[in-house]
Amino acid sequence: MRLILEITESIQQVNATDWNALIGNMPLLSHAFLSALETSESVGKGTGWQPSPLLVREDGQLVGAMPLYIKSHSYGEYVFDWAWAEAYERSGLNYYPKLLSAIPFSPITSPRLLSENVKIQALMIEALGETMRQHQLSSAHVLFPDEASSAALKKAGWLQRAGVQFRWHNKNYRDFEAFLSTLSHDKRKKIHQERKKVATSGVVCKHIKGADITQVQWDFFYACYSNTYFEHRSTPYLTRTFFSEIGKTMPQNIVLMVAEIDNQPIASALNIYSETTLYGRYWGAMQFLSGLHFELCYYQAQMFCIAERISYFEGGAQGEHKLARGFEPRPTCSYHKIAHPDFELAIKDFLLRESAGIAAYTNELEERVPFKAT
Repeated sequence: MRLILEITESIQQVNATDWNALIGNMPLLSHAFLSALETSESVGKGTGWQPSPLLVREDGQLVGAMPLYIKSHSYGEYVFDWAWAEAYERSGLNYYPKLLSAIPFSPITSPRLLSENVKIQALMIEALGETMRQHQLSSAHVLFPDEASSAALKKAGWLQRAGVQFRWHNKNYRDFEAFLSTLSHDKRKKIHQERKKVATSGVVCKHIKGADITQVQWDFFYACYSNTYFEHRSTPYLTRTFFSEIGKTMPQNIVLMVAEIDNQPIASALNIYSETTLYGRYWGAMQFLSGLHFELCYYQAQMFCIAERISYFEGGAQGEHKLARGFEPRPTCSYHKIAHPDFELAIKDFLLRESAGIAAYTNELEERVPFKAT
């Protein structure tokens, strides 16, 4: 077969049907999601995320692809390499720009090498290294790849970095109380107390699917989302336009949780979902209420999964508090190609030591799972 590889400047230069045929059941990799990031200027000019999707064609047909960006910083990645950048700078070298395959602002494990053909996967990995060399980039990084992509990258000799996240498994629970019945007495009691406190405050929660979300509700959600960043003295990654865009182009994959008191909204949380998995994404509140974050971001999402028969709820990066709410630790990884041979050796040594620490941390988490002893 005669394959042609190219790096283009925008996902919008790729036919949506052709791209979506490669991604499986993954809404955060969809043409609509990645395109909305670009058209809303959440990525692109001035953001430090330069879209550069890698494409493989056979006789004009798209047979492989990678979500790819040239980065001028390390914000919005959730795999932290700031120390690597500082070490480069201290040595008088430039760490940025670098090459990155990831879903922007989304620490979600999913395919990165969008092809089931191992030869095409290998060609794309080789193209990453060649692009890094041609443009004199410091490094190339593939974040949160699934098992198939990981296997190909590992075979190619890339450096592996270990991580851990938290996922909730809906084991065909009849309802939320059936799930709680699987937890230890102490954990179940604490959740009941948290939920009672929120309910006593007069909070009522609503689940609003994408097609039913009004622009007023989007405005309120964005105010909540922005407030989360402002409280941490930061700036939102995503623009208001982005949310309107995904609301129009992929409403079947969106559910908005809204908390109200006396019919007035006080907080909201946005989730992306497929038939099998719900991805907890963005949240914010306009007033503080003890327990509200757990109610809106975890318990309501778990109830939605039970009602919709969704198997998994991906809670994302960080947050040991998720453990007490029925989430379990699961391994994640990233892969890295470092151009400078001395830095490659130093980073390899660092990753070996870090991996041992991650393994010990994961074992500790597994010992603290909240379920009843069986």
